Amino acid sequence: MCGIVGYVGPRPSQDILLAGLARLEYRGYDSAGIAVIDQDGHLGMRKKAGKLAVLRDSLADAALADGMTGIGHTRWATHGGPTDVNAHPHLADEGRLALIHNGIIENFAPLRDELTAEGVTFVSETDSEVAAALLGREYRRTGDLQHAFRNIVNRLEGAFTLLAMHQDQPGLVVGARRNSPLVIGLGEGENFLGSDVAAFVEHTRNALAIGQDQIVAITPSEVTVTDFDGTPVEAQPFEVSWDAAAAEKGGWSSFMAKEVAEQPEAVANTIRGRVQDGQVVIPELDGLDELFTGINRVIITACGTASYAALVGKYAIEQWARVPVDVELAHEFRYRDPVIGDDTLVVSISQSGETMDTLMAVKYARERGARTLSICNTQGATIPRESDAVVYTHAGPEVAVASTKAFSAQITALLLLGLHMGRVRGTAVDAAADVAELQSLPEKVAQVLAEENEHVSQLAGWMADTRSVLFLGRHVGYPIALEGALKLKEISYIHAEGFAAGELKHGPIALIEPGQPVFVLVPSPRHSALVHSKVVSNIQEIRARGARVIVVAEEGDAAVLPYADEVIRIPLAGALFEPLLAVVPLQIFAMALATAKGLDVDQPRNLAKSVTVE
Repeated sequence: MCGIVGYVGPRPSQDILLAGLARLEYRGYDSAGIAVIDQDGHLGMRKKAGKLAVLRDSLADAALADGMTGIGHTRWATHGGPTDVNAHPHLADEGRLALIHNGIIENFAPLRDELTAEGVTFVSETDSEVAAALLGREYRRTGDLQHAFRNIVNRLEGAFTLLAMHQDQPGLVVGARRNSPLVIGLGEGENFLGSDVAAFVEHTRNALAIGQDQIVAITPSEVTVTDFDGTPVEAQPFEVSWDAAAAEKGGWSSFMAKEVAEQPEAVANTIRGRVQDGQVVIPELDGLDELFTGINRVIITACGTASYAALVGKYAIEQWARVPVDVELAHEFRYRDPVIGDDTLVVSISQSGETMDTLMAVKYARERGARTLSICNTQGATIPRESDAVVYTHAGPEVAVASTKAFSAQITALLLLGLHMGRVRGTAVDAAADVAELQSLPEKVAQVLAEENEHVSQLAGWMADTRSVLFLGRHVGYPIALEGALKLKEISYIHAEGFAAGELKHGPIALIEPGQPVFVLVPSPRHSALVHSKVVSNIQEIRARGARVIVVAEEGDAAVLPYADEVIRIPLAGALFEPLLAVVPLQIFAMALATAKGLDVDQPRNLAKSVTVE
């Protein structure tokens, strides 16, 4: 969850570090700090609890001497609370070495005891300071930062990205990664390190991906990558597909508002280049036909919003590819000894490609012989590199913590995957019509944004004092009900729950009391008159008990009018494509209600954009 940036080059590093950290603010954090080796070879450090602005103000009041080598960090607290002392960087070797850390060092306690017995005094409560002290001890023994790194990394258990520098070796930043993200930015006469390409995309779009259990050293003119044993390895180059402007608000009131509005483009970009002659052909999956025809089962694993996209994908893949699909929460998957083998395809979904629970699920699946495919929005990320194949979404950078356009792009990628598999397996019955429907989605999403934004925002404003909202749906409407509830919880901090509408009479109807707001996602009667009638019956049940019913229904559905207090309309679409339209008003509602409550919709409390610890 932490933001990490490193720099070596001809320019003063402090501004580059602070700008990089600002671009990583979306990851979520509660403290920030930088360390710089100045022109005289002295290492200076400043760190503060709170937002980056607190650190900026501190530096404005008393500036650090600047230099051309530096590291910066934003922390999401794990070991020890969000205080100045617990913030990063941590110092060692009598203040001559600075280290920053993302992840959790699981065996920090015995290492701390070992170091304490040798007379080391710790000033923080963190596991990260233990790594700094361990590295400092090794540096005193070796006199070389890279050598010292190689000596300590295999002693650390858990997940970590470490960056460090020593004032005796100015112009050098060394990093190491295990189960935690780190990428290299390649400049001209300067080089960068970051936990995300956003840290350096303002300066370069040329990057290298660092693999698992690798160490990188950057100087202004050279980048070297080795494994933990010191054997040179070749890092994977890639070009960042978006520029720095894509991660700016661009006049929008919030990143979330911007990203909700960008959904037509995100859906269109994810489809682009994957439809040929009226069929879905995903170029990244070329040569894998034997895999898709040979599997007997698909497991989709993900967390949070991505898991709700997975539920939509289950319906699509089962209908088009005629193969059974299970959806597993990644943080539960490997702990229950699931039955998987070489006839199983495990599909992972992660916007960042660094979600630790999902990464560990992928590794577990591979160890047991399953084939793996990832759906990801981030180039150079770990999960795609750990998978047999990857289908990238092309949503562009998503900065707001609450996912919107990434969710839509994930559903789009799953629809594409279902149609691709159906073509390969020869099971897609009406593929041409489905592909045409898929290609019409960007325009229809734009229509929902244009026609319902003001209506839904006004509705949310009227409900700013609401303390609880329920969401009901059937078929693919059920995962959208779950997602609508999650969005509201994430950014407005009020109770919200999503239910399968058929479950209503099995318990949740006890929650209905006069005035209780309930969103109901009504499926099209054109696709299933039976399912539609069942949902209308559910509406009657809750309306009879005094609920305030807000219906999301397709254009022309008059059957809901007698029972709805408010109707939000979406364009006509195929049954499996409705989720991409129905979710948009729920996103707008959550955002507008949180805004009406005066809350920060981009950085909700206690949450981070990228969850890189289990």
